[in-house]
Amino acid sequence: MIRKNPYGDLPVVHPSAFVDPTAILCGRVIVEENVFIGPYAVIRADEVDADGKMEPMIIGAHSNIQDGVVIHSKSGAAVTIGQRTSIAHRAIVHGPCVVGESAFIGFNSVLFNCTIGKGAVVRHNAVVDGCDLPDDFYVPSTERIGPGTDLDTLSRVTVQDSAFSEDVARTNNSLVEGYRRIQNSF
Repeated sequence: MIRKNPYGDLPVVHPSAFVDPTAILCGRVIVEENVFIGPYAVIRADEVDADGKMEPMIIGAHSNIQDGVVIHSKSGAAVTIGQRTSIAHRAIVHGPCVVGESAFIGFNSVLFNCTIGKGAVVRHNAVVDGCDLPDDFYVPSTERIGPGTDLDTLSRVTVQDSAFSEDVARTNNSLVEGYRRIQNSF
């Protein structure tokens, strides 16, 4: 469902993207080309800052927002999802937040007030809150990363991690075409 926020902003969805009919996009949301937005995802840009301003939420080209993902933002802060990035099932991305290109955010992970570098992998059930992760960092499952975390203790993304992330992105890109082809057939 595509709908306006209380300020009259309407999402802009590239014609080549696929948004599942059960997903909700509300407000200043920009969905770029060949994006897959899965069932029951919610992307809601409807809060403003103290001056009444709101930054957009941008979903970069060739990215995928999987089933049950929630993307929202505090006080109109920006959320940017880079190109070829995967946000896996039931993850929460709460702005202000930037997720770099070709990143992978695992099932049930939570991102808040952070920057995730290009090619980074945040595995399942992890939390990144209030800090910036450089490019190609790896966050293990169930790990909590915050301002006091010594980033030198984190591993770098391995070749296998990158291959997994690329495979997830490629698989979801192929779903865009398939679902667009059949979207009005039932």
